[in-house]
Amino acid sequence: MIKINIIAVGKLKESYLCDACAEYLKRLKAFAKTEIIEIGEYRCSDNPSPSEIKTVIEKEGEIILSKIPKGSFVIPMCIEGKQLSSEDFSSKLSEVMLGGCGEFTFIIGGSFGLSDKVKQAGNLKLSFGKITLPHQLMRVVLLEQIYRAFSIMNNSKYHK
Repeated sequence: MIKINIIAVGKLKESYLCDACAEYLKRLKAFAKTEIIEIGEYRCSDNPSPSEIKTVIEKEGEIILSKIPKGSFVIPMCIEGKQLSSEDFSSKLSEVMLGGCGEFTFIIGGSFGLSDKVKQAGNLKLSFGKITLPHQLMRVVLLEQIYRAFSIMNNSKYHK
């Protein structure tokens, strides 16, 4: 069975986001074993300096890198990443699976984004558009798109 890891900085707090994630995790069970790996957010001052922000990004990045399973196809979510339609995203996942890789690791950064080292560790930098989403909401959007991708692969009526 396919394995999906989502490494995400921060914990979900709002019940509606937790409920949405739980729903997509339940739906994904038909296609893949999916695991959320939460990384604690590093705290900084209310008005952080550029050096504080850099420190936060690098510290979170070190932990993220330590959680990536060897042999996994790594997909950091970042605004400069490639934008794909749902159909193209599904095709890309399918192509990777047909190439023999059965594990994907998606990475969602914290408030300040991802370190360059994390981005460089990726096999595919991915963006869901130029808009900025809260990283907690991004988790729901990512789970939905992964579910949609598998639905497309399996000719489900979910994707119309």
